[in-house]
Amino acid sequence: MKGFDPKFRDFPDYIIGITKEIWEDRGISTLHEYYAPDIVVRMPGSVSTGNQGVIGATMATLAEFPDRTLLGEDVIWSGTPEEGMLSSHRIMSTATHLGDGLFGKATGAKLCYRILADCHARNNAIDDEWLIRDNSAVVRQMGWDPKEFTRDLIAREGGPDHCVKPLTPDNDLPGPYVGRGNDNEWGQRHADLLTRMMGAEMGAVERAYDRAVQTEYPGGATGHGRDPVDRFWMSLRAAMPSATFTIHHQIGRDDPNMPPRSAIRWSLHGTHDGWGAFGVPTGAELYVLGISHAEWGELIGGDIRLRREWTLFDETAIWKQLVLATGDV
Repeated sequence: MKGFDPKFRDFPDYIIGITKEIWEDRGISTLHEYYAPDIVVRMPGSVSTGNQGVIGATMATLAEFPDRTLLGEDVIWSGTPEEGMLSSHRIMSTATHLGDGLFGKATGAKLCYRILADCHARNNAIDDEWLIRDNSAVVRQMGWDPKEFTRDLIAREGGPDHCVKPLTPDNDLPGPYVGRGNDNEWGQRHADLLTRMMGAEMGAVERAYDRAVQTEYPGGATGHGRDPVDRFWMSLRAAMPSATFTIHHQIGRDDPNMPPRSAIRWSLHGTHDGWGAFGVPTGAELYVLGISHAEWGELIGGDIRLRREWTLFDETAIWKQLVLATGDV
């Protein structure tokens, strides 16, 4: 890979390798090399710039979860080393809450949760990132209700006027990556499916998903069959029926010895004007940033179906927007 350390065999090796090196091997100082000095990092709960902030956040996380592991499940990517590459990678993380920190006083809880992240890299460094951690899975395993955790977090951050503000289009920052992915058929198939469901065409679930589909949704919710799919996407759209659904990035891949895969980064932006995933309609403006991964295949010849799906958004960031907008602190 031109411009990258030759110790990495390919781009997935780079992404999985630096993740382990930084977190599990305690190579935190390598962030000066692997993260650009002016990187933009967007999480549903915050927006930050610069690798110094990434270094500080990494050390704080490891102080709170010193035995954290990051198990790379997949890297779905597009681009070239010369022009830059975009990785949409999926991680299963295990950790024990042994220190005080962002998630409150140490509970000793043993955790298992996923992260989906889109990272743009060139010349051996990541310079643009969108990262979603399943924070509602984390807090639920600690015994919190996500909304109550959010109220507590706002108080610990100094109250509504001083707390860290969630990501919205108003506070988002431009980064160097302006690509939209690739035109592979699997990414297009996935984008079409999400667009149909967000357009209230819920019959697409039965037509596109395998009857035995396995799904992984926010809160660490594992589902089997089409019913969890219908409930998840229906309740999200029902909560924001007038909101605008946008696909920001899509990738499809055909790789040897792997099933066809796709990765979509999307958003839902508008008014909380319906009954659904977020309770009583409040009229608050909400911004939901999501990333979805899918695996496709033919269990029955000629019958292509979505067989495994992973979708994340950060429920705690959504509740923070709602609590701040309504004053329900």
